[in-house]
Amino acid sequence: MRVIVYGMGAIGGIVAAALARSGAEVVGIARGRMLEAVRGKGLRLISPDVDVTVPVPVVATPEEIAFRSDDAILLCMKTQDTLPALEALRLAGVRDQPVFCMQNSVANERMALRVLPDVHGITVMLPATYLTPGEVISYCSPKFGMFDIGRYPEGADQADEDLAALLTTAGFAAFADPAVMRSKHGKLLLNLGNISGAAHGAATDDKALRQALQAEAEAVLHAAGIPFADVSQADPRRALYVNIKPVPGQLPMSNSTLQSLKRGGGIETDYLNGEICLLGRLHGVPTPLNDAMMDLATRMLREGIQPGGVALEQTMAALGLNGR
Repeated sequence: MRVIVYGMGAIGGIVAAALARSGAEVVGIARGRMLEAVRGKGLRLISPDVDVTVPVPVVATPEEIAFRSDDAILLCMKTQDTLPALEALRLAGVRDQPVFCMQNSVANERMALRVLPDVHGITVMLPATYLTPGEVISYCSPKFGMFDIGRYPEGADQADEDLAALLTTAGFAAFADPAVMRSKHGKLLLNLGNISGAAHGAATDDKALRQALQAEAEAVLHAAGIPFADVSQADPRRALYVNIKPVPGQLPMSNSTLQSLKRGGGIETDYLNGEICLLGRLHGVPTPLNDAMMDLATRMLREGIQPGGVALEQTMAALGLNGR
C-alpha cells in the first residue's frame, strides 16, 4: 500500500513524516511555504520523544501523481477545502482507490461519497501544531497519536486493516473500527470548543462554556438518532497511547482553529459547531449556544479580531452562562 497524504498541515505532516521515517511508501501533496520547505530540507517531526528530519516526496497537485490501484489517499485538509480537493483527485484519475477522511467534522465522508465509491472515516486523536513551514509537532507520548479507522457509513475492510498496520508500524496507535462514525461524532463533541479557545485565548479557563456546548450538542445527536462514543480522557486507550506532554523548546499545544487564525487561513467552525446547528434545525432542537459560536467565528473573521482578543466574561454574560 502506497499512502498519498493530501494536505500537509499539522496532522498530514506528522503522518507523512512518521510513515516516511518507518520506511513506508508515501507521497505528500502540499502547497505554499510547506511545499517549498519540504522540497528544500525535508520535514522535521517533533514530539516529546522524537526530533528528526526526514525526506518526504512531495508534489503540489494530484495531477503530478501517477495513481496506482494500491494507493490509499488520506484527506488531511480542513473541511472547507475538501470539495476542491475531491475535484482535483477526480480530474487526476482517482476512481476506485480508498479515500480516508483523516479530518475533524463528520461532513467530509458524505462529500467524498458523492463522487467516489470507496470512502472511509478516521477519528483523529492527535494534539498537534503546524506554524513553521517544514516543521510539525505532536504533543503525544508514547505514540504520535491515535486513530480509529473504518468504512463510511459503517464496516471495516482490508484497506482499513492495512492502513492501521502501516500507521501502527509508524508509531501511532491505530485501530480498525466498523463503527468509526460513532467515534467521529464523539470527537466532534470535543471540537465544539475550538472557536472558544481561538477567541478567548488558549490559556483561558472556558470549561463551563465547552461543557454547555457539548450538552446542547448531545441533545441534538440524541434527537437525530445519531450514536456517539466517548473519546475523551475517559477512553482507557488514551492513557496507554496518547499522554499529552509538553515539548521542550516548543510552543504549548493549541487547537487547530487557533492555529488557522494565526496562519491567516480559513477556519472550519461551520463544519464543527455548524454541524450541530444544521442537525438541530433538521430535528427541531434549538441550538443557541452553537449558533453563538458560529456568530463569534464570523465576527472574528469580519472584524479581524486577533486570537485571544475576545473576553470570555463578555461571551458568558451574553449567553447567560455566568452562573454555571
